[in-house]
Amino acid sequence: MATKTVRIPGPDHPIAITPTRRRVVVTVGGRVVADSRNALTLQEASYPAVQYVPRADVDLSLLERTAHATYCPYKGDCAYYSVPAGGERAVNAVWTYEQPCDAVAAIRDHVAFYPDRIDAIELRD
Repeated sequence: MATKTVRIPGPDHPIAITPTRRRVVVTVGGRVVADSRNALTLQEASYPAVQYVPRADVDLSLLERTAHATYCPYKGDCAYYSVPAGGERAVNAVWTYEQPCDAVAAIRDHVAFYPDRIDAIELRD
């Protein structure tokens, strides 16, 4: 089995994790799947910022774990969930790093959503 490369964020590939200053509400299939005032914003290199919502603020009964998995050398092994209420578009719409690399340990017990696979990720006051 090949060893997975682990990379540390730095000037060439920065990753910043900060508290989201606003309420994050995620809807899929017309249903609220997540509602949090404790989300984290992860800004990685030049990618768009991503909202990581604590699992405690997600209606996990609306998610269905899939066999899909990926690996990020900066964050670790990634697991995925679908949101059946969202239909085919919402397959593998949610991801999580259950055992993230030390540099991004703050996102443990959080999930993120692909904006194009759900109805909306709203930042509210």
